[in-house]
Amino acid sequence: MNLFGMKKKHLWIAISALLLVGIAIFWFNSKPADEAGKSGGSKHGNGDGKPLPVQAAIAKSGDIDVSINALGTVTARTTATVKARVDGLLVSVPFREGQLVKEGEVLAEIDPRPFQVLLDQAKGQLIRDQALLDEARLDLDRYRGLLAKDSIAKQQVDVQEALVRQDEGVVKMDRAQVDSAQLNLDFTHITAPVSGILGLRQLDVGNMIHAADTTGLVVITQTQPIYVIFAIPADNIPAVQARLRSGETLSADAFDRDSKNKLATGKLLTIDNLINVSTGTVNFKAEFANSDNKLFSNQFVNARLRLETRHNAILMPVAAIQRGTQGTFVYVVGKDQTVSIRPVTLGPVSGDIVAIEKGISVGEQMVTDGTDKLREGAKVEVTTPGAHADAGKGPHGSAGSSNSSGGGSPEEKQKRWAEMNARIDRGEFGEEIKKLPEEERKQRMREMRHQREGGAASSPNSQ
Repeated sequence: MNLFGMKKKHLWIAISALLLVGIAIFWFNSKPADEAGKSGGSKHGNGDGKPLPVQAAIAKSGDIDVSINALGTVTARTTATVKARVDGLLVSVPFREGQLVKEGEVLAEIDPRPFQVLLDQAKGQLIRDQALLDEARLDLDRYRGLLAKDSIAKQQVDVQEALVRQDEGVVKMDRAQVDSAQLNLDFTHITAPVSGILGLRQLDVGNMIHAADTTGLVVITQTQPIYVIFAIPADNIPAVQARLRSGETLSADAFDRDSKNKLATGKLLTIDNLINVSTGTVNFKAEFANSDNKLFSNQFVNARLRLETRHNAILMPVAAIQRGTQGTFVYVVGKDQTVSIRPVTLGPVSGDIVAIEKGISVGEQMVTDGTDKLREGAKVEVTTPGAHADAGKGPHGSAGSSNSSGGGSPEEKQKRWAEMNARIDRGEFGEEIKKLPEEERKQRMREMRHQREGGAASSPNSQ
C-alpha cells in the first residue's frame, strides 16, 4: 500500500510539472506578440512605424458630360462597284488605286471602234429611210391635188397616206437605233458613279471586260461624310428620344480602340426602328464630316454619345474609387495625414474622371494609388511617382531635396504624372511600357528610377 501511494504521489507531481511548463511556454510566446502589436503600428503605418507612401488627388468642381459608350463600326455613306455597261477590250485605265475621284470622272476606256461602226450604220439607215419618207409625203401631196380635180380614185390617196405613216414609223425606229448606238459608244468611257476613294483595281489594260462581271473594275467608297453605327441598350432609348423630340442635336465622338485618342466629332443622325431581341440593343447612326479621313470604312471604334453636360459637379479620378462588400468607397486623407474610409455614390463617368453624387466635398484629398495596404486610420505620406526613391538622401540629394522631384501640391503632382504618361504614350521609354495599365506603368517607372539612381551612385566608386 505504501508503494502504491508513493507511485500515485509521483504521478501527480509529474502532471503538475507538465502543467506548469505548458503555462510558462504559453506566457512566453504570447507576451512578444502583444508587445509587437503595441509597437508595430500596422494600423497607423507600414509595420515599422513609418507612414505608408500613397498618391492622392483633390476633388474639384467642374463640368462633366453625361454620355453613353458603345462599340461602333464605321460605314461608308455610299459603296459602289464600278462595272462596264458594254462588253469590249479595256484600252485605258488612267486612275490610281486609293485616288480620291469626283462623280463623273473617267476611270477607264473600252475600245470604241466597234461601237462607232454600229453608230455610223444606224445613222446611214436613218438617212435612207428619211429620204423614203420625204418621197412618200411628196406623192401624197400630188395625189390629194389630183383627187381634188377628180382625176384619181380616193382609194389611191388612202394607200399613199398609209405608206407615209409606215415610213414615219421606220424613221422613228431608226432614230432609236441611232440613240442606242450613241449610248453604247458613250458607255465605252467608264466614269465614277459617285465621289469617293477608289479601292484596288480588279482588271488591267488588255483584258476583256463584260457587263456581266461580278467583281467589276474597282470599288468606290464615299467617306465624306461617313457614318458610325453603334448599338446601345434599349433602356437608354427614352432619354435619347426625349432630347431629339425637343429639337436638340446630340453630339457623338469616335475614339480609337483604347478610347484614348479622339478620332472625330459628329452628330447623331437617326435611330433604328427595331430592337435586337437577342441582345436587347438598338442601332444608332451618327454622321461625321471626316474631312481629315481619320475614319476608315469597316473600322472598329468606341462611340460616345453625349446626352447632356452637368455643370459644377464634384469630380475625381476613377483610380480613387474602391469597391468592397459595403459598395463603392474612397480613402480620404485628413489634415493629420491619416486616411478614413468614406462611402460614395457615383455619378456619370467620362474617360478617367467620375462625378460624385454623394460622400465627398470639393477640396478633399483622396488616395489614388497605394491603397492595397491601407486601413481605417492608417498614417500616410502623399508622394508622386518616383518620389520615394529620394528618401534617405542628404542635403544635395537628401530628404530636403524631395520637393524638386516629388514635392509640390497634389495638383502639381497629378500634372507631372500626366506629363510623364504623355511621354510614355509617345514611346520615349520604349514600346513595352506603353502596353501596360497605369498602375504597372507607375511601378515600372519606379524601377527604372531606382536603376538609374543606383547606376549613378556606383559610377564614382567604379572610377
